[in-house]
Amino acid sequence: MTVLDEILASTRLAVAHRREQLPLAELEAQLDRRGPDRPFAEALARPGLSVIAEFKRCSPARGQIRPEASVDEIVSAYQRGGAAALSILTEEPNFGGSLEDLIAARSASNLPILRKDFIVDQYQLVESALSGADAVLLIAAALEPRLLESLYGGALELQLDVLVEVHNEQELEAVLELVDPDLIGINNRDLHDLSVDVERTHSLLADIPAGKTVVSESGLSQRQQLVELERVGVDAALIGESLLASDDPAAALQALTGGHDADPA
Repeated sequence: MTVLDEILASTRLAVAHRREQLPLAELEAQLDRRGPDRPFAEALARPGLSVIAEFKRCSPARGQIRPEASVDEIVSAYQRGGAAALSILTEEPNFGGSLEDLIAARSASNLPILRKDFIVDQYQLVESALSGADAVLLIAAALEPRLLESLYGGALELQLDVLVEVHNEQELEAVLELVDPDLIGINNRDLHDLSVDVERTHSLLADIPAGKTVVSESGLSQRQQLVELERVGVDAALIGESLLASDDPAAALQALTGGHDADPA
């Protein structure tokens, strides 16, 4: 089994367990208590390259990054540093995340939030909406076409924006034919072997139709990389590890973007 296969298997088991504890119908009955949305897609449409700053404690590729990190502290730093949006890892076994991190991030910041996880079930979409997510990630490599289409439609019905992630031409072509998403993420990391090639964004960009919002993900840690991404027309970069490894995530983000402190308070 690849790393992705193992994560998907554990995710399905975890979701099944949560369904047993609280059935989907009971979870859906709580949707009327959702707070106001924070449009995720709109946040990435501002001029220049936007940054989606990510919170996670560890990863299969890097191991421990910031295991004892405070969600409040980090996301507040990201907001000060000028992030356009947040990405919160909620997968637990491999990334040390939880829905509690998502809820905490919602309280600590007024930025729109992407729930980053391995979404394989409608149950997770409802969880996302109830926990404060404004968008969800759907990974083409992790989903059969019919399931991807179903989850995409289910997310839109819940008024969640959807970032659909691809990492090769075949996935991109299939996704464009299947759901034609407004937000397309290009993962520079191959989820099967965890190798990273930042050129993947550049090679796939030409195949993405005009009018799409394109997000480059993984392997981004240098100012010049972001300058080049903006030059070729990428709309946003999702960055986590290089910021989390810094002693001062706000300053690290400002250094990457060439920006200034957005919220001195």
